[in-house]
Amino acid sequence: MNAVNTLLQPLQAAARAVQVENLVIPGCVDTLQARLYRPLGNAEAKQPGAVLYFHGGGFVGGSLDDAEVPARFLAEHAHLVVLSVAYSLAPGRPFPAAPEDAHAASLWLQANAKALKVDAKRIATAGDDAGGNIAAALAMIARDRNGPPIAAQVLIGPMLDPSMTQLGDARQLRSDLQPETCADCYSQYLPRTAERLHPYASPLESRRLRGLPPALVLTAECDVLHKEAECYARALITAGVATQVTRFNVLHAELHEHPPLLKEAADFLRRQLND
Repeated sequence: MNAVNTLLQPLQAAARAVQVENLVIPGCVDTLQARLYRPLGNAEAKQPGAVLYFHGGGFVGGSLDDAEVPARFLAEHAHLVVLSVAYSLAPGRPFPAAPEDAHAASLWLQANAKALKVDAKRIATAGDDAGGNIAAALAMIARDRNGPPIAAQVLIGPMLDPSMTQLGDARQLRSDLQPETCADCYSQYLPRTAERLHPYASPLESRRLRGLPPALVLTAECDVLHKEAECYARALITAGVATQVTRFNVLHAELHEHPPLLKEAADFLRRQLND
């Protein structure tokens, strides 16, 4: 019992340190469920920046609850407001619904920044798994459409390559995520083959990476996706985008709740948005 209490203490402390509010915001077509995490007891005089967070689930599943741990952690430890967004899911709403929902959420956040008491000039995007793809796509959309400005991006075990040419060997890596699962998710998210080359669907295919915000790419050792994520990081660096990469010795499913990863993400966002 003592061991259980020891594990629960950080989560209980985070619950006390963060205020949570459920919201309904406009998406590209329909309204979206969202959850706002606000740090309490922030000693900073200036308004905090904000992070748009997108949950995982392979484009076909997942919910706001799946983003609970990283969203709370980033709000508390990076001293930022976090808006977690339940974007459209395939196959009911295939590409480009999800990245367009992300852009709609960024427009809503910018328009309501004063009421939300956040600094509209200090907004980051973050996500894990499919949410990492959507976070990367949002950074591109914001650049291409001249806003809302995105100051930083955090990509956690992202799915970036629908062609699946950069997948690692699942058996050698002891990966919990299998190529067959990735293939099934992509077939539902991108039912038209030509869309698999679109940069907002396949950031790894993009040849226009200049002008994107600083990036933190976080990968799992036991994950078929780490190769493509690290390839994307190298491409960002080649394009002149300030980029950090860290690989953790965990499974794909463990990555977005791994405490050392969350600390690195919080430190990165605090430097990019608060310093």
